[in-house]
Amino acid sequence: MPALLIKDVPREVHEWLKHEAERNRRSMTQQAIVIFEERMRRFHPVRFPAPVQTRTVLTAEFIDRAKREGRL
Repeated sequence: MPALLIKDVPREVHEWLKHEAERNRRSMTQQAIVIFEERMRRFHPVRFPAPVQTRTVLTAEFIDRAKREGRL
């Protein structure tokens, strides 16, 4: 099974994880895995809309003109 080592955990986070593990009668590793799994179930990837098709060709001249006109 793959392993994960987390270094430089802030003291408050470590103490919280330790407390939660004791409260749930788990090891700290088991508690961390439970937290990861719970978070993954709520994760929803961001969906971006499809790019808009335009008829404008972005040439250097077009961009320079837009800059001069304050549109970029």
